[in-house]
Amino acid sequence: MAPANSPNEIDQLVDRRRLRRKLAFWRGLAAVVLVGGAVGVGMWWAGDGFLPKSSAHVARVTIGGLIRNERQRLELLDEIGKSGAKAVIIAIDSPGGTVAGSEALYDGLRRLNEKKPVVAVVEGLAASGAYIAALGTEHIVAPRNALVGSIGVLFQYPNVTDLMKTVGVSLEEIKSSPLKAAPNPFTPTSPEARAAIESLVADSYDWFKGLVGSRRDISGEALASAADGRVFTAHQALPMRLIDEIGDERTARAWLAKNKDVSEDLPIRDWHTRRAGDEIGWLRGAAASVLAALGLDTLSRFVIDTAGSMMGQARLDGLLALWHPRPGG
Repeated sequence: MAPANSPNEIDQLVDRRRLRRKLAFWRGLAAVVLVGGAVGVGMWWAGDGFLPKSSAHVARVTIGGLIRNERQRLELLDEIGKSGAKAVIIAIDSPGGTVAGSEALYDGLRRLNEKKPVVAVVEGLAASGAYIAALGTEHIVAPRNALVGSIGVLFQYPNVTDLMKTVGVSLEEIKSSPLKAAPNPFTPTSPEARAAIESLVADSYDWFKGLVGSRRDISGEALASAADGRVFTAHQALPMRLIDEIGDERTARAWLAKNKDVSEDLPIRDWHTRRAGDEIGWLRGAAASVLAALGLDTLSRFVIDTAGSMMGQARLDGLLALWHPRPGG
């Protein structure tokens, strides 16, 4: 047995101390990274640093992805209405969504506009329900080649009766009335059921078209042409009065300064909900930035776009104000 305090024991003690120092260093570094990351996320989430909600600023709300249940976003708009924001920019890049969700968002923006100036900036697409949301603002700005419009309503449902015949399956049902649970994907759609659905679509379409007419001061043949379901470039939409200006966020800030006395020097504060998919643009960007470092930014965009679309459309039921150019769409 080696004597106490032998050279071997001393060497082992020195090695252990060195190891402890290294572990302490790496633990400290990890803590610093975690704290720094938390601070960075907090600063990003707060927008323009930790800008207090009560301070004077211009609020920015992003409407991206599919519009559906808008409870969280409506609560966010109410909170902005009580904040120190001097104006609100609604950044839109969305194909629309449910008619009910879009109507709720429109109503929320009108309430907010009673308290503060609200401007819409189309970042790429404001179609169908997203255009309904834009109508809730008092000024619409879009880049020359952005897409707006798609004024219309649709009701989609599958019908698998031919498939059921092929596999030898039939459906038995007892209903309180012929139109109960119609349309049904397992039985042919009767003329009466089709007429009932068409009346729903026509009623919502009349409401949508009337909203465009009153908010954009369009009527007659001009309104009929604008509301035939097509999307338009902003360049086409401007003379049709569907938008107010060709431009971007700087254009919106200039309009606010000139017409609402909101200084262009005020900082912008981004306001977010906590619901995934509400602002698919920033979610896609965050993922792309991480995967880009690995050389996988193309995969990132594909995955996020696909996931966001699947997540949103799985919840879309009822009447839709949605633009989705694809076979059968």
